[in-house]
Amino acid sequence: MIDRLLELYMKWEKDERVRMVIIAGAGRGFCAGGDVAVVYLLGKSGDKDRGNTFFGKEFRLNYILGTYEKTHVALLDGVVMGGGNGVSMHGKFRIATENTKFAMPETAIGLHPDIGASYFLSRLPGHLGEYLGLTGTRLDGADLLSCGLVTHFVPSKRLDDLVDRLGNLNSGDPDVVSSAIDEFCDVVCPGDKSPLHRRDAIDRCFGHDTVEEIVQALEIQAGRSEDEWYTNTLALLKKMSPISLKVALRSIREGRQQSLFQCLESDYRLVVHAVNATHSTDFYEGCRALLVDKDNKPKWSPPTLAEVTKEMVDDIFGPFHRGEKVSELLVQDRERNSRSLSRL
Repeated sequence: MIDRLLELYMKWEKDERVRMVIIAGAGRGFCAGGDVAVVYLLGKSGDKDRGNTFFGKEFRLNYILGTYEKTHVALLDGVVMGGGNGVSMHGKFRIATENTKFAMPETAIGLHPDIGASYFLSRLPGHLGEYLGLTGTRLDGADLLSCGLVTHFVPSKRLDDLVDRLGNLNSGDPDVVSSAIDEFCDVVCPGDKSPLHRRDAIDRCFGHDTVEEIVQALEIQAGRSEDEWYTNTLALLKKMSPISLKVALRSIREGRQQSLFQCLESDYRLVVHAVNATHSTDFYEGCRALLVDKDNKPKWSPPTLAEVTKEMVDDIFGPFHRGEKVSELLVQDRERNSRSLSRL
């Protein structure tokens, strides 16, 4: 899929007849990712380089979307998780429906929120990005519109008519396209159980410098309050890979000051460490427990936050020094990078 999309997007960008690209899911969802299951199998069979090459291609596509010269419209009807966010969130228009289910659940499988998620999560209000990235919490379409991860909300029954309307515009002008989408929109607000109603609590707990301090803040609030949100959030964090939590937090924090290209370049270094198991086998253990054997009982290594040292995390974020090379597929394109930087 990534190979085909790379081919098409590069072709369409140069084609003067193409004014707009609309992407939608082929089934009940938009795209749930799932690519990591194949990378897991490649790594277990000894073909880690092929898995790393896949990530290089995927991140290149993410970057192309973030700097695309043609108007891009993603119809996020259904599940949009992991890699699905990579082929949608970086584009100009993102349209949610009542069926949309968003999440970046990578810390549950020993990875970090990749595909440039540190770029868009870090730009959410307050510390919502850290909360979503560390816990993998799901948001629905109304939530996504409220926090700005999508640009429009359109009921699913109107999508076909919307596509017809866009197809008849004969224009890719973003203002014209946005006005056309507005014709099909509904006004929606987060539901009663939406995590967005916990913004004060999220900012208070997830604004700390370290994962240990975040956990401690949640524990203190859980002891003082009868609100189950604190204990439920603690339970979520305690299921996740400790090394992934620390990598995810640092990735999102650093992403605030980085361009999209820099976020994706960092993502590539981080996934190579995970796939190559240079510091931990958590990626393989997480995939085994949640995607392959599905026993939901991963045995993390290191097993606790205290055993994930600062030196370990520093090395994961540092330049490659064991012969690894940044994928040639992520060689910097100066023109694209300048466009990415201008969006900061």
